[in-house]
Amino acid sequence: MSQSHRSEEALANAPVGPLMVKLALPAVAAQLINMLYNIVDRIYIGHIEEVGRTALTGLGVTFPILMLISAFTAFAGMGGAPLASIRLGAGDREGAEKILGNSTTLLLILAAVLTTVFSIIKEPVLMAFGASEDTIGYALDYISIYLAGTVFVQLALGLNAYITAQGQALVAMCSVLIGAVLNILLDPLFIFKLRMGVKGAALATVISQGVSACWVVGFLCSGRSGLRIRPKNMRPEGAVVGKIAALGVAPFIMQSTESLVTVVLNTGLQFYGGDLYVTTVTVMQSVMQMVVMPVQGITQGVQPIMSYNFGAGNYRRVRQVFRLLLRTTLTVTIAACAITALFPKPLALIFNDDRELVELVGKVMPIFFGGIWAFGAQMACQSAFMSMGQAKTSLFLALLRKVILLVPLAIILPMITGSVMGIYAAEPVADMLASATTLTLFLHKRKTLLPE
Repeated sequence: MSQSHRSEEALANAPVGPLMVKLALPAVAAQLINMLYNIVDRIYIGHIEEVGRTALTGLGVTFPILMLISAFTAFAGMGGAPLASIRLGAGDREGAEKILGNSTTLLLILAAVLTTVFSIIKEPVLMAFGASEDTIGYALDYISIYLAGTVFVQLALGLNAYITAQGQALVAMCSVLIGAVLNILLDPLFIFKLRMGVKGAALATVISQGVSACWVVGFLCSGRSGLRIRPKNMRPEGAVVGKIAALGVAPFIMQSTESLVTVVLNTGLQFYGGDLYVTTVTVMQSVMQMVVMPVQGITQGVQPIMSYNFGAGNYRRVRQVFRLLLRTTLTVTIAACAITALFPKPLALIFNDDRELVELVGKVMPIFFGGIWAFGAQMACQSAFMSMGQAKTSLFLALLRKVILLVPLAIILPMITGSVMGIYAAEPVADMLASATTLTLFLHKRKTLLPE
């Protein structure tokens, strides 16, 4: 039996606990490694002599564009991967490969459009996203080079979901590991040794993503993969693309609204506080990635088990997996809440040692992360809806936390309180309300989706 067939057999029959660990650990490692692309850039840039804090702020205002690019990756990749898992569970390998082929074409088209559009409008967009006259130069230096590698980001991250979807989480982790290790090695060389500064960080990221993309595409075109990219399946079909888009809207909104949130936070903090307050969000969003990425890794690693068994009609196994997933994600987010409350200043020092910045982050981080403990429930429930192909419900939940709750709260609370602290308080309020709503909705729909 081939490795790909053994992986699918495990999805159906292996003991749930050990299987979840086997799939989730590589997925968590992949997410943590992927996080290093941006985190390492920020750490190195924040420690450039004399201009580190200003350069870090400039890099921070590019974050909405990076998240939008990543969101389109999720649209095609995470929109199609659960559908491919469901088709595999139903025994339809040809249908699963057609989804993969259409997704590949969609990723290439999106890469071309995004590179062209953002290259044209980058400067006014960055100014609208919270850049100032002091920081716009650094922002432009970074994003101009990063955009040249958009196609690598799309292929590396978007297609990697299809490796995970067939139960080969270790291979998916290696594809991310290769690029991340290369990025860590190239960053100090380009930034400090060659004195390229922010441009060097961007160039290191583009080269690293390019190597990862070659690895992923090479694997999916080889006989080692249970799902293969075949030219005949790359011709877009309306019905297939429509299904990918319907399910992909939810992860797209989850990530693209991160850009909207960053814009609202940056502009509000610039208005009520100034560049220093904008920098606190750059630091805290980096810490937020440290929390969210492992949870996303857990949910992505577990998703193929739920999707495969949902497609096979084994609802008892899906329920069993969900219960363990919920306990795991809540454990991680509760621990994250405690750590950010107890050690905000040491976390800030990872990115910059400016005394004024560290003191301010120490004051606002416990507020900003005050509701993160509940976030694990939303991630687990939303992952379950995605795994079962529930496009409409996933879309609503994707909109709930950020668009329906967080953005209005971040605008209204500082107006009511007359203080910049109202912006930081919006995050925990949105986290707790969204998580409670999501868990209630899942419990309500569980009997219909997963009958006894």
